[in-house]
Amino acid sequence: MTRAQSTTVRHDVVVNAPLDRAFRVFTEQFGDFKPREHNLLSVPIAETVFEPRVGGHIYDRGVDGSLCKWARIVAYEPPNRVVFTWDIGPTWQIETDLTRTSEVEVRFAAESAERTRVELEHRHIERHGAGWESVAAGVGGDGGWPLYLGRYVNLLESGVPER
Repeated sequence: MTRAQSTTVRHDVVVNAPLDRAFRVFTEQFGDFKPREHNLLSVPIAETVFEPRVGGHIYDRGVDGSLCKWARIVAYEPPNRVVFTWDIGPTWQIETDLTRTSEVEVRFAAESAERTRVELEHRHIERHGAGWESVAAGVGGDGGWPLYLGRYVNLLESGVPER
């Protein structure tokens, strides 16, 4: 559920996967469901990397080897929770002022031995300053977190083996 003009965007899905697998696929295979067209590099993306540790980054590597670090991992608590920053500003460029970045928390809760609820909360969007509403609209809209989570569900349910 997303409210217009809210500084927090929330989405959730239930996946047919045990808790541990749901967490591992989200973090270890993030690049398999992140849309390649969501690209701040000047070249196509070769891979998206999610570094599984506090202090790590989420980054895109271009086909030419260039890097775009667009998130920092601030909490990594397998298999229940991960929190990362959103270092992309209202003009859809990298934000270097860390006080002007928002935060994404993803929580994983077992509903049964084979089903997991995944709750995503993108918060503090107002920290982006003037134009923060475009960030909220972008991440909350169909091409934002709903697209990512939909692709994540499809990846889990396609039976694709973990790496």
